[in-house]
Amino acid sequence: MEPNTLSPKWWQTAVFYQIYPRSFADGNGDGIGDLEGIIHKLDYLRDLGIDALWLSPHYPSPLLDCGYDIADYIDVASEYGKLETFVALLEAAHARGIRIILDLVLNHTSHEHAWFKASSSSRDDPKRDWYIWRDGRDGGPPNNWISTFGGSAWELDLTTGQYYYHFFLKEQPDLNWRNPEVKAALFDAARFWLDLGVDGFRLDAIDTIYEDPALPDHTCAFTQEELWVQGYAQGQTPALQEAWDRIYEYQLRQPGIHALFRELRQVIDEYEDRVLVGETDEISFYGNGDDELHLVFNFPLMRTNRFTPAWIHANQRALYAELPEGAWPCNTLGNHDTPRVFSRYSDGEHDVALARLSLALMLTLRGTPILYNGEEIGMTDYILTDLTHIRDTVALWHYDMQRRLLGKPHAEALLEAARISRDKCRTPMQWANAPHGGFCPPRAIPWLPVNPNYAHGVNVAGQERDPASLLSFYRRMLVLRKRIPALSAGDYTPRLEEHADCFCFLRAVEGQTCLVVLNFSAAAHTLAFEGLTTQALLYSSAARVDAGDVQALSLAPFEIYIAELYQDSYES
Repeated sequence: MEPNTLSPKWWQTAVFYQIYPRSFADGNGDGIGDLEGIIHKLDYLRDLGIDALWLSPHYPSPLLDCGYDIADYIDVASEYGKLETFVALLEAAHARGIRIILDLVLNHTSHEHAWFKASSSSRDDPKRDWYIWRDGRDGGPPNNWISTFGGSAWELDLTTGQYYYHFFLKEQPDLNWRNPEVKAALFDAARFWLDLGVDGFRLDAIDTIYEDPALPDHTCAFTQEELWVQGYAQGQTPALQEAWDRIYEYQLRQPGIHALFRELRQVIDEYEDRVLVGETDEISFYGNGDDELHLVFNFPLMRTNRFTPAWIHANQRALYAELPEGAWPCNTLGNHDTPRVFSRYSDGEHDVALARLSLALMLTLRGTPILYNGEEIGMTDYILTDLTHIRDTVALWHYDMQRRLLGKPHAEALLEAARISRDKCRTPMQWANAPHGGFCPPRAIPWLPVNPNYAHGVNVAGQERDPASLLSFYRRMLVLRKRIPALSAGDYTPRLEEHADCFCFLRAVEGQTCLVVLNFSAAAHTLAFEGLTTQALLYSSAARVDAGDVQALSLAPFEIYIAELYQDSYES
């Protein structure tokens, strides 16, 4: 691959940091994170080296799906602050060189949104067709479609006698995107935030925006509950995955989505330097490389519990085989819906070393990295032991399934529900070795319990003073990425693809080429890179004094090695 000579966009070189507002910082002492709390932590984020923030929903919501059930697209939830607070946050972030993108939930609203209240008031209401309403069939729902959160995807409305469609909770009715008025209203909502100066959007659940308007029955031979029981008994198998695909065959990735994204892209392009990030791994949503979404998540990379060079190389080969010309990758290993990096990719013995390697992978691979709040101090999943503490509706559904279908006793069903719960990765940020981890005042009750390991070194204040801490490592790596153009904007060329333990590759821009070697094993290795000569050592997690000879490079266990090469030695 030839070295990159083009000037990158800001969102290509930026490091994004996802903030779950409810759990980040409590600014008013009520036990709930808020916008004022984020403002107070902007200097911390600037010093960490973050370039852009992605905020999970901050809109008014009944919180039946943790804010992804939006009741008003152009306001701020009262527990988070006011619209003026948001503007102050945006201005303060921009003053520090930090951009902000927002979650935009296009597929559905809350059942408490004024649009749905009007739509459900009468079959003749002007907003009736803003949602998907149908008559029942044979005394039941219009078809056999299911909700991904359990049960039928149809809910009977007693007022009007028709069913409305919901891919998620029944309190999250799907919008009818085939109605031009819906499209115009959501595009106007996007413009509202763009006019305020927001730098773009992360689009939630975009695979679900359209469904087959003919409403045919899915052709899966099993019910959702039968598939769930099979999956619990035997794990995920190709046959079981095929069955799940069949059960949602008319509800996901339906025709029309590309045209919609092109229209939304035109809205975004009315403004300078804005970005659209899609919650999907569907490469085709890049369009022709520059006419639909700017970034699509490389989710397949994270779908493992242990990184190996073979896994990463296979991921990169598959990615670049499909990536359109001009498109830019987007890498992540964790978010508000998945286990924390420190928990998911650990082995119980070398956890800190593996966490460092995970970050190094994110910051050296080609593509925009998106990190999740708390990963920089090694926050771990917190398995809740009290059913009343669980806020995740999906976890509560799993608890019910464990009890009802499998006959599990309460304690066992609770443990299983807590393990799959998204609450475990959404617990409050741990700022200090203080009550509630410094997230909120001692007198307040945090909305989710704080992981008690804040008292054992997993907190910001303690790690800030320790140059050997994970937080200090994050800061050094983020500085390095900013300082070395090849690491943020360079092209990617794999090396030594057959090596079992060491993931090796080159990053190159015009005038600079870097060699990156990540040893994912507890064994030392000696590698030979034919035709390459080092100019300078950029970083090593081992005690090196120089870059050494890459014709016989000795690597320490779990070593992160990054060196700049002499240009005349680089062979593309």
